Amino acid sequence: MNDSALTPERILAAAEEVLRRYGPGKATVIDVAQALGVSHGSVYRHFASKAALRDAVLRGWLERLMAPLQAIVASRTAPPARLRQWLAALREIKRAKALGEPELFATYGALAADAREVISEHVEHLLLQIASIIAVGVASGDFRKVDAQTTALAIFNATSRFHYPGMAHLWGASDEDAAFAQLLDLLLAGLAPAVAPTPSRRRKSAD
Repeated sequence: MNDSALTPERILAAAEEVLRRYGPGKATVIDVAQALGVSHGSVYRHFASKAALRDAVLRGWLERLMAPLQAIVASRTAPPARLRQWLAALREIKRAKALGEPELFATYGALAADAREVISEHVEHLLLQIASIIAVGVASGDFRKVDAQTTALAIFNATSRFHYPGMAHLWGASDEDAAFAQLLDLLLAGLAPAVAPTPSRRRKSAD
Protein backbone atom coordinates (compact mmCIF):
# COMPACT_ATOMS: atom_id res chain seq x y z
CA MET A 1 0.00 0.00 0.00
CA ASN A 2 1.16 3.52 -0.80
CA ASP A 3 1.86 5.48 2.38
CA SER A 4 -0.29 8.33 1.07
CA ALA A 5 -3.32 5.99 1.09
CA LEU A 6 -2.67 4.92 4.65
CA THR A 7 -5.29 6.22 7.08
CA PRO A 8 -5.95 5.63 10.79
CA GLU A 9 -9.08 3.70 9.82
CA ARG A 10 -7.11 1.32 7.58
CA ILE A 11 -4.52 0.79 10.31
CA LEU A 12 -7.18 0.05 12.92
CA ALA A 13 -8.91 -2.45 10.63
CA ALA A 14 -5.61 -4.23 10.03
CA ALA A 15 -4.74 -4.14 13.74
CA GLU A 16 -8.05 -5.78 14.61
CA GLU A 17 -7.39 -8.56 12.12
CA VAL A 18 -3.87 -9.09 13.43
CA LEU A 19 -5.17 -9.25 17.00
CA ARG A 20 -7.75 -11.83 15.97
CA ARG A 21 -5.05 -13.90 14.28
CA TYR A 22 -2.24 -13.75 16.80
CA GLY A 23 -3.85 -12.60 20.05
CA PRO A 24 -2.78 -9.57 22.12
CA GLY A 25 0.28 -11.30 23.54
CA LYS A 26 1.94 -11.90 20.17
CA ALA A 27 0.55 -9.22 17.85
CA THR A 28 3.04 -6.45 17.09
CA VAL A 29 3.10 -3.18 15.18
CA ILE A 30 5.38 -4.89 12.66
CA ASP A 31 2.66 -7.49 12.06
CA VAL A 32 0.16 -4.69 11.42
CA ALA A 33 2.58 -2.95 9.05
CA GLN A 34 3.22 -6.17 7.12
CA ALA A 35 -0.52 -6.77 6.79
CA LEU A 36 -0.82 -3.32 5.23
CA GLY A 37 2.30 -3.64 3.09
CA VAL A 38 3.99 -0.61 4.67
CA SER A 39 6.87 0.01 7.06
CA HIS A 40 6.21 0.05 10.78
CA GLY A 41 7.41 3.66 10.75
CA SER A 42 4.38 4.53 8.63
CA VAL A 43 2.11 3.10 11.29
CA TYR A 44 3.90 5.08 13.98
CA ARG A 45 3.23 8.28 12.08
CA HIS A 46 -0.45 7.77 12.87
CA PHE A 47 -0.13 6.11 16.27
CA ALA A 48 2.76 7.16 18.48
CA SER A 49 3.16 3.78 20.19
CA LYS A 50 1.94 0.22 20.31
CA ALA A 51 -0.11 1.14 23.40
CA ALA A 52 -1.78 4.03 21.54
CA LEU A 53 -2.72 1.70 18.69
CA ARG A 54 -4.12 -0.93 21.04
CA ASP A 55 -6.10 1.72 22.93
CA ALA A 56 -7.57 3.00 19.67
CA VAL A 57 -8.59 -0.52 18.65
CA LEU A 58 -10.26 -1.11 22.02
CA ARG A 59 -12.02 2.27 21.94
CA GLY A 60 -13.42 1.59 18.48
CA TRP A 61 -14.64 -1.87 19.50
CA LEU A 62 -16.39 -0.50 22.58
CA GLU A 63 -18.01 2.30 20.60
CA ARG A 64 -19.44 -0.16 18.09
CA LEU A 65 -20.73 -2.45 20.81
CA MET A 66 -22.37 0.37 22.72
CA ALA A 67 -24.04 2.10 19.76
CA PRO A 68 -27.40 0.29 20.30
CA LEU A 69 -27.54 1.65 23.86
CA GLN A 70 -27.64 5.25 22.67
CA ALA A 71 -30.64 4.44 20.49
CA ILE A 72 -32.48 3.22 23.60
CA VAL A 73 -31.55 6.36 25.54
CA ALA A 74 -32.90 8.52 22.71
CA SER A 75 -36.15 6.56 22.35
CA ARG A 76 -39.56 7.80 23.51
CA THR A 77 -40.25 4.70 25.57
CA ALA A 78 -41.50 5.36 29.12
CA PRO A 79 -38.47 5.77 31.43
CA PRO A 80 -39.05 2.61 33.53
CA ALA A 81 -39.30 0.46 30.40
CA ARG A 82 -36.42 2.37 28.81
CA LEU A 83 -34.14 1.74 31.78
CA ARG A 84 -35.07 -1.94 31.79
CA GLN A 85 -34.37 -2.18 28.04
CA TRP A 86 -31.05 -0.38 28.39
CA LEU A 87 -29.80 -2.63 31.19
CA ALA A 88 -31.00 -5.74 29.37
CA ALA A 89 -29.25 -4.59 26.17
CA LEU A 90 -25.97 -3.92 28.01
CA ARG A 91 -26.09 -7.38 29.50
CA GLU A 92 -26.95 -9.06 26.20
CA ILE A 93 -24.22 -7.22 24.27
CA LYS A 94 -21.54 -8.40 26.67
CA ARG A 95 -23.07 -11.86 27.09
CA ALA A 96 -23.38 -12.50 23.35
CA LYS A 97 -19.72 -11.71 22.82
CA ALA A 98 -18.52 -13.71 25.82
CA LEU A 99 -20.52 -16.82 24.98
CA GLY A 100 -20.58 -16.53 21.19
CA GLU A 101 -17.02 -15.34 20.52
CA PRO A 102 -15.05 -16.32 23.63
CA GLU A 103 -11.61 -15.99 22.03
CA LEU A 104 -12.31 -12.52 20.66
CA PHE A 105 -13.90 -11.50 23.96
CA ALA A 106 -10.77 -12.69 25.79
CA THR A 107 -8.59 -10.73 23.36
CA TYR A 108 -10.39 -7.48 24.04
CA GLY A 109 -10.44 -8.30 27.75
CA ALA A 110 -6.66 -8.48 27.64
CA LEU A 111 -6.51 -5.12 25.87
CA ALA A 112 -8.84 -3.63 28.47
CA ALA A 113 -6.60 -4.78 31.31
CA ASP A 114 -3.86 -2.49 30.00
CA ALA A 115 -6.10 0.42 29.01
CA ARG A 116 -7.45 1.89 32.22
CA GLU A 117 -8.05 5.32 30.68
CA VAL A 118 -10.12 3.85 27.83
CA ILE A 119 -12.14 1.74 30.25
CA SER A 120 -12.72 4.73 32.53
CA GLU A 121 -14.04 6.67 29.54
CA HIS A 122 -16.27 3.74 28.63
CA VAL A 123 -17.74 3.43 32.13
CA GLU A 124 -18.28 7.19 32.33
CA HIS A 125 -20.18 7.05 29.04
CA LEU A 126 -22.40 4.25 30.34
CA LEU A 127 -23.08 6.13 33.58
CA LEU A 128 -24.08 9.25 31.65
CA GLN A 129 -26.57 7.21 29.63
CA ILE A 130 -28.14 5.69 32.76
CA ALA A 131 -28.28 9.11 34.44
CA SER A 132 -29.97 10.58 31.37
CA ILE A 133 -32.78 8.01 31.54
CA ILE A 134 -33.20 8.53 35.28
CA ALA A 135 -33.32 12.31 34.93
CA VAL A 136 -36.09 12.02 32.32
CA GLY A 137 -37.98 9.66 34.63
CA VAL A 138 -37.70 12.03 37.59
CA ALA A 139 -38.89 14.95 35.47
CA SER A 140 -41.89 12.96 34.17
CA GLY A 141 -42.83 11.64 37.61
CA ASP A 142 -42.19 8.03 36.62
CA PHE A 143 -39.34 7.89 39.13
CA ARG A 144 -39.19 9.35 42.60
CA LYS A 145 -36.94 12.35 43.16
CA VAL A 146 -33.36 11.06 43.28
CA ASP A 147 -29.97 12.37 42.24
CA ALA A 148 -29.53 11.01 38.73
CA GLN A 149 -25.75 10.65 38.83
CA THR A 150 -25.41 8.89 42.19
CA THR A 151 -28.37 6.65 41.39
CA ALA A 152 -26.85 5.76 38.02
CA LEU A 153 -23.65 4.67 39.74
CA ALA A 154 -25.60 2.59 42.26
CA ILE A 155 -27.54 0.85 39.48
CA PHE A 156 -24.38 0.24 37.46
CA ASN A 157 -22.66 -1.30 40.47
CA ALA A 158 -25.71 -3.37 41.41
CA THR A 159 -25.97 -4.88 37.93
CA SER A 160 -22.22 -5.37 37.35
CA ARG A 161 -22.60 -9.05 38.17
CA PHE A 162 -24.32 -9.38 34.78
CA HIS A 163 -22.10 -7.22 32.56
CA TYR A 164 -18.63 -7.02 34.11
CA PRO A 165 -16.31 -9.19 31.94
CA GLY A 166 -14.64 -10.64 35.02
CA MET A 167 -17.93 -12.39 35.83
CA ALA A 168 -18.40 -13.85 32.35
CA HIS A 169 -17.76 -17.39 33.60
CA LEU A 170 -21.15 -17.24 35.35
CA TRP A 171 -23.21 -15.97 32.43
CA GLY A 172 -24.06 -19.36 30.97
CA ALA A 173 -25.86 -20.61 34.10
CA SER A 174 -29.46 -21.74 33.64
CA ASP A 175 -30.82 -19.37 36.28
CA GLU A 176 -29.13 -16.22 34.92
CA ASP A 177 -32.21 -14.83 33.17
CA ALA A 178 -34.42 -15.24 36.22
CA ALA A 179 -31.83 -13.70 38.54
CA PHE A 180 -31.38 -10.72 36.24
CA ALA A 181 -35.13 -10.15 35.88
CA GLN A 182 -35.55 -10.27 39.66
CA LEU A 183 -32.81 -7.70 40.15
CA LEU A 184 -34.37 -5.34 37.59
CA ASP A 185 -37.75 -5.66 39.31
CA LEU A 186 -36.17 -4.69 42.63
CA LEU A 187 -34.28 -1.73 41.16
CA LEU A 188 -37.30 -0.35 39.35
CA ALA A 189 -39.50 -0.82 42.39
CA GLY A 190 -37.00 1.22 44.37
CA LEU A 191 -37.20 4.03 41.81
CA ALA A 192 -40.99 4.10 41.68
CA PRO A 193 -42.64 7.19 43.20
CA ALA A 194 -44.17 6.72 46.63
CA VAL A 195 -47.89 6.01 46.62
CA ALA A 196 -49.87 8.24 48.98
CA PRO A 197 -52.03 6.26 51.43
CA THR A 198 -55.74 6.13 50.60
CA PRO A 199 -58.22 7.97 52.88
CA SER A 200 -59.44 4.68 54.33
CA ARG A 201 -55.90 3.76 55.35
CA ARG A 202 -55.41 7.16 56.92
CA ARG A 203 -58.56 6.74 59.02
CA LYS A 204 -57.49 3.28 60.19
CA SER A 205 -54.08 4.60 61.15
CA ALA A 206 -55.66 7.48 63.08
CA ASP A 207 -57.95 5.03 64.90
